[in-house]
Amino acid sequence: MVTRRENKDAVLKASCLALGVVSALALTGCAESGTGAGGGSGQGVEYGASMEEYQAAFADVDTITLTTQSPAPKGSITGANVEAYFAALTEWSDGKLQFDIAYSNAIVEPAETDDALIDGRLDIAQVLPIYEPAEYPANAALIEASFLSDHSVVVGALQSNAWPLEVAFDTPEVMQEYDDKGIKLMVPSYNSGSNALFCSEERRSLDDLKGMQAAAGGQAQSKEVEALGGSAASVAYPELYESLQRGVVDCSVSSLTVGVLGGFIDAAPHVVVDPDAGFALAPGGMAISQSTWDSLPLVAQQLMWDRLDVFLSSNIADKIWPNIVEASKQVAEAGGSIEVFEEDARTALNEANAELLEGLRSTPAVEDGDAFVDRIEESAAKWLETVEGDLGYTNETDYNGFADWYSDDAVDMDPYVAKVYEEILLEHRPS
Repeated sequence: MVTRRENKDAVLKASCLALGVVSALALTGCAESGTGAGGGSGQGVEYGASMEEYQAAFADVDTITLTTQSPAPKGSITGANVEAYFAALTEWSDGKLQFDIAYSNAIVEPAETDDALIDGRLDIAQVLPIYEPAEYPANAALIEASFLSDHSVVVGALQSNAWPLEVAFDTPEVMQEYDDKGIKLMVPSYNSGSNALFCSEERRSLDDLKGMQAAAGGQAQSKEVEALGGSAASVAYPELYESLQRGVVDCSVSSLTVGVLGGFIDAAPHVVVDPDAGFALAPGGMAISQSTWDSLPLVAQQLMWDRLDVFLSSNIADKIWPNIVEASKQVAEAGGSIEVFEEDARTALNEANAELLEGLRSTPAVEDGDAFVDRIEESAAKWLETVEGDLGYTNETDYNGFADWYSDDAVDMDPYVAKVYEEILLEHRPS
């Protein structure tokens, strides 16, 4: 078995003729044509190649082992997107792509993932630019605008994981910030669901919210908490349970996924998530060390890109929605509920969000702030129409009824994933 560190030059060296076993339809012809970004050495396959065609193309490739980590314990639904993606890559490569997965962030804390990709402790992992806005100002600006997403339980999960991805690829500064550090963003932005306000006691109106101390991540969330009459505190999610239990903070702005992962719902079971007044999200990105990427044969690069469809699908269907189900159960067991804001709080939050969006027009993080905000607004509106109008997805229930309604086959993800891949990711496919 050859690892990247043991032999980064162990890449596919066979000529086009050496892989003649693969069908002519599947072959790209020694990478001389394709749909986007430059690729590695050796021969690749056409987009849409079957598993059998991919496995044949990997026949002469030595086994490659990449080091990575998951934020969750093995088998947890919170790490389902990571595990499903890597399992698909191993299967489709006929075992030639292997992944040494460290669970529960065992190698580095989430805020240090980018450093670990740079220094070689990790080959591929999830990055969280929200922790370092000064290092990644363009990414932080995109995150700051993420409240513009729909925050409903089904449509919102789909729309909010599409438009920021599109905007990221269409905003050179977002991609360049990681490129400059030797990191390649594969999925520049994905989220774990809409953020909710978890509190130790019910707080839905401005009177109730006044004076609260709330854990919040990022500049936008801090301003949103302040608009509701509270003050923001920075608390990493592994420390949220103790902070809420001891009363260090009264509330936390977190997704239901993080609520489950952090195990703090029983300490803060009074939850507000309002489809009509949302908090900025806390998205991450799937990234790979540029040196690792460059060392891979073209067919491996293409497979890692093509099977991002598994990552996208699993992130929502195997992670966000099952975590909403689990969070709903934990909320009920702890005597809480999932509610919406009172009208005065909803109005205050929406006014703060409008100010935040207008402020982004003068952000120094991108060359043209006006064009950046226009692009955000247009993409968010387009993908809401795509999800609801073109693809026909609907919200059959709200968050409270979701646990009773949802099942593994309740939502067909295939049309959505195909649309996102073909409209956003395909043009960046290695060739």
